[in-house]
Amino acid sequence: MSFSQAIGNLTGESTLLYQDIARRVEKEKGIKTINFGIGQPDVVTFKRIRDEAKKALDDGYTAYTPAKGVDELRQRIADFLSLKYGDRVKKEEIIITPGAKTALFLSFLLYINPGDEVVLFDPAFYSYAEVVKLLGGKPVYVNINFDKEKGFYIDINDLTSKITQKTKMIVLNNPHNPTGMVFEPKQIMEIQEIAKEKKIVLLSDEIYDYFIYEGEMRSVLQDSDWRDYVIYINGFSKTFSMTGWRLGYVAARKEIIDKMGILAANIYTCPTSFAQKGALAAFDSFNEVTEMIKLFKRRRDIMFSELSKINGIEVYRSPGAFYMFPNMKRVVEKVGNSKELAIKLIEEAGVITIPGEVFPLNVGKDFLRFSFAIDEDKIKEGVRRIKDVIEKIVDEKS
Repeated sequence: MSFSQAIGNLTGESTLLYQDIARRVEKEKGIKTINFGIGQPDVVTFKRIRDEAKKALDDGYTAYTPAKGVDELRQRIADFLSLKYGDRVKKEEIIITPGAKTALFLSFLLYINPGDEVVLFDPAFYSYAEVVKLLGGKPVYVNINFDKEKGFYIDINDLTSKITQKTKMIVLNNPHNPTGMVFEPKQIMEIQEIAKEKKIVLLSDEIYDYFIYEGEMRSVLQDSDWRDYVIYINGFSKTFSMTGWRLGYVAARKEIIDKMGILAANIYTCPTSFAQKGALAAFDSFNEVTEMIKLFKRRRDIMFSELSKINGIEVYRSPGAFYMFPNMKRVVEKVGNSKELAIKLIEEAGVITIPGEVFPLNVGKDFLRFSFAIDEDKIKEGVRRIKDVIEKIVDEKS
């Protein structure tokens, strides 16, 4: 029995692979690893959210819900987005999904045909390219550039040059994983104008929108014409530390949401019932969110300070998300590639990082991703451990 041709196009590698390597090292060497690879807040889901979900279970709220999600939660999200961005978003323009990844999958499935081109910014969250390839589409990459002083940035002319008659979609992730950059508002507006002018779908993944430490973030929903070309994706995983609850959502015009509802009914039936009840309490938890963001900003500053002490790397203080993406070119060149370096740091320092090659083409090949969603003492200890390994590598004679 042969597998489908589509599955053969996928690499299958994700950030989780390096967690598996760490578990092996812990078992074989007795090393207690420090995890800079994890893409989730270490804060326990806020109490009022947990309590609401427990109440739903105790009340027997365990049956199927509508495929698009419960009306009460869809309305709450619509009201929230309306208040935040000044446009009257309607309940009919919202669908709840089992995680933001599922929201991405539905969006790609709705639009991508074999041969269609999808523009991604490189480096990019690995699932974007994987799903595009699964559907027979072709990822096309626009470089995210790096300067130690300026940070990460794009050249809008590079984006324009990659648009062809086959371009079906542009995927935007803001704030950005893995670099931690926040796109300049002017460039978001330029990207939106390109999408509108060329009649291209703009898929905007804004899952890290509350993790902003400096500057201003512009959402695509701030354009009054967003319904004409935008699919907006967000979720509860990051902002409310609900990663394991698997709840995301999409905002788009009603016609798109109705089509997604049909896909949802056929793929997963509906989002989890009691998780949706818990999510209703999330919108009363912004005091806790504010405190979490303050905590993460302190952690960001500590990680930047500690990484800056390491000879052989260039690091920029990321203004968004909870990742730092230092340039490790001098180290990578001596080890072989960023994947080998990440494995070496696990095996010799007991520290998990994620190689830039996972994200997924060329720009990230000299970088490692560090998550600062981890205790401050562990940040200091983890960086101290890798400092010893990295500086030995850099000091070795070629």
